[in-house]
Amino acid sequence: MDYWFYPYFYSSFIPVSYRYACTLGKPYLLMRAFSFRLLTILGLSLFVLGCDTEKEDLQLEVAGDYVALQPGKYITYRLDSTVFVQQGRAQEIHSYQEKHQVDAEINDNLGRKSYRVFRYIRNLAGTSAWSPAGTYLVTPLQHSLEVIEDNMRIVKLFTPVKEGATWKGNRYLAQEPYASKFNFNNDDNMAEWDFEITSVGETATFGTQQVENIVTLLQQDETINDPTTTPDTYATRTLSVDKYARGLGLVYQEFIMWEYQPNPGGTSYRVGFGVKRSMIDHN
Repeated sequence: MDYWFYPYFYSSFIPVSYRYACTLGKPYLLMRAFSFRLLTILGLSLFVLGCDTEKEDLQLEVAGDYVALQPGKYITYRLDSTVFVQQGRAQEIHSYQEKHQVDAEINDNLGRKSYRVFRYIRNLAGTSAWSPAGTYLVTPLQHSLEVIEDNMRIVKLFTPVKEGATWKGNRYLAQEPYASKFNFNNDDNMAEWDFEITSVGETATFGTQQVENIVTLLQQDETINDPTTTPDTYATRTLSVDKYARGLGLVYQEFIMWEYQPNPGGTSYRVGFGVKRSMIDHN
């Protein structure tokens, strides 16, 4: 860096570096010229690399790329619902067809642009009429994709959509959000779950359709003991995994939450649920 001084007997400023150069001679001036050129080249290189990095960031996929929210769009799934009957002593799987259809653009309770989705259900063979089975909201934001159902607000995807990305997707949930329906401990501290994108760019077949550009979102995978091998020991199973296809939406989902209570000398039981959705078709 040049420092400037003002000699009492000169009428203009003179750079100190120039004064030193006059003392050292031409080799010093050549060395300074070379150093200046080198610094210029390095600066331009860093600028170009910065531009390339900015381009790369701009090309990253956003959460909203993984849904289709035009009114009238739908996806039909095979739905396998696991229920525990006979006061938890027996397990049954009930299977259906389920359709999720985008109804209209509306505002959520925070005034944000959202899309209302109607859910319908019919028998697995598809021979019965569709019956209403609830609604939920999908809210695409600048950096995330939220789903609100039964007053549960979940950040399903987060920008940038890339392998290894993590976030607290359940951070808006209350403590024990399923307490009104199930008396288990699986939902303790759900707000602390770390959502993680474990893979991107997958290709898979659902029904007769091959689907590309799928991301897998793992929300929780925890097992404590196994009732089939240790029936006298307390056990739990929690699994939550979604798969989203770019430009389409949710193509696969598995959500399991149950707790096993042993009762030596009596009747052991489970409480909880299991849901598996796998896409059949879409428009």
